[in-house]
Amino acid sequence: MSTSALIMMVAAQVVILSLTIYFYSKVLRSPKREEPDSYSENDDD
Repeated sequence: MSTSALIMMVAAQVVILSLTIYFYSKVLRSPKREEPDSYSENDDD
């Protein structure tokens, strides 16, 4: 494997890994949304 191919492979892995960590942490830090209570919405009042 040539040096330029090795550099490109490592650079691609670093970019993909950094994007994965960024978006995963963004999902984990997002506030939880209130889920509607499906049972109370289906009551026959």
